[in-house]
Amino acid sequence: MIVSVASGKGGTGKTTVATNLALVVGDAQLVDCDVEEPNCHIFFDVPLRKVADVCVQVPVVDLGRCSFCGRCAEFCQYNAIAVFGEKVMIFEELCHGCGGCKLVCPDKAIHEKPRRIGVVERGADDGLELVQGRLDVGEPIASPIIRETKRFIDRNRFVVVDAPPGAGCPAIAAIRDTDYCVLVAEPTPLGLHDLKLFVELLRVFSTPFGVVINRCDIGSDVIEAYCHENGIPVLSRLPHDREVMELYSRGVPISKKSSAWRKKFLELYENVLGVAR
Repeated sequence: MIVSVASGKGGTGKTTVATNLALVVGDAQLVDCDVEEPNCHIFFDVPLRKVADVCVQVPVVDLGRCSFCGRCAEFCQYNAIAVFGEKVMIFEELCHGCGGCKLVCPDKAIHEKPRRIGVVERGADDGLELVQGRLDVGEPIASPIIRETKRFIDRNRFVVVDAPPGAGCPAIAAIRDTDYCVLVAEPTPLGLHDLKLFVELLRVFSTPFGVVINRCDIGSDVIEAYCHENGIPVLSRLPHDREVMELYSRGVPISKKSSAWRKKFLELYENVLGVAR
């Protein structure tokens, strides 16, 4: 079973939920798809090794064959190609590697070359396997890294995918083709706004989901009321706890130090299994 853990914004406790959920399951695979700043490894003593370079195919123009018609530039939705008179400029950082420019070129003047944008790393310790993608510094496009990272998912295990924050292309790439999504939200007006955005997204993909209310004893009951009104299961309610923050700042998962918190995440695991069946 593949469970993605997502949130409408950063800082809601998504990684806390993902790491502790994987820990209490034990024989699990944790896949960190927050590739712009992967941090699940901070909580595990797992040596990581590179298992793949991630590249995108970027265009190269043969000026000897090019008629400078500009069709490639017209096709590119990301403005990665510009044609000025008899000059062609390629902005490789903007290229998404779709290959469309090569297909529309009437002169067959475009071929492609690989360009590295990041890596996939992997490690295992005490039954837990960690896979993470890491975007190279200065690179703007995360989705290809996420797709390559998910290629290492072992469908024979319980898999937790830590998705990037927000509801944009990287988050979509992370949650796509997962069996269930755990949405982490805070009980505030902003938390409700971001939750609604993600709920709309998940309904487009027909992905079943439930909500974890983090810091449930601060703020208001806006998340609880919204879930009740819309028939959304509340999988867990996690209280605000100073000990969690202190351990988090030292890179220690709370489920390793507290039997009460371990019980909470075991209940979350059981609830996910119960509603996903």
